[in-house]
Amino acid sequence: MSQSQVHSGWVDEVVNKYADMVYRIAFTQMKNKADADDIFQEVFLKLCKSEVAFETDEHVKAWLISVTINTCRKSFASPWNKKRVEMPEDLEYKDQHQDFEVVPTVQSLPQKYRTVIHLFYFEDMPVADIAKALKSTVSTVTSQLSRARNLLRSKLKGGVDNV
Repeated sequence: MSQSQVHSGWVDEVVNKYADMVYRIAFTQMKNKADADDIFQEVFLKLCKSEVAFETDEHVKAWLISVTINTCRKSFASPWNKKRVEMPEDLEYKDQHQDFEVVPTVQSLPQKYRTVIHLFYFEDMPVADIAKALKSTVSTVTSQLSRARNLLRSKLKGGVDNV
């Protein structure tokens, strides 16, 4: 078996394992399906081209989260996105979270709060891992989570007590 076939098989496994997570993060950041699809594709193309020697599955997961968030940030900074006006569309998750009224409310938060809320609650990441993925400090992530929870509480008007 050639090196490219081994690599290709590994990439297929990674895509199968982490596709939903990458897409959810991209969708949460970009707020629309078309842009999330573009980010998804770009992230996995970067994985194919990457020469990083991944040590564990957690290393792969952290790399994918970091690359997904950074790719979204680059997209926001592009001249195309600065001049574009988004058309409204129905935002929905294609996973087990789609019935929650919280998801559209999370979508309405500023990006830095959407990111930490999504990673903490929807991806079950510990605060320390979020800080590492975002190249931030634990105290910054903790503060952002606290502020995001307060914003969610006020937007939901007490509808969810344990957010």
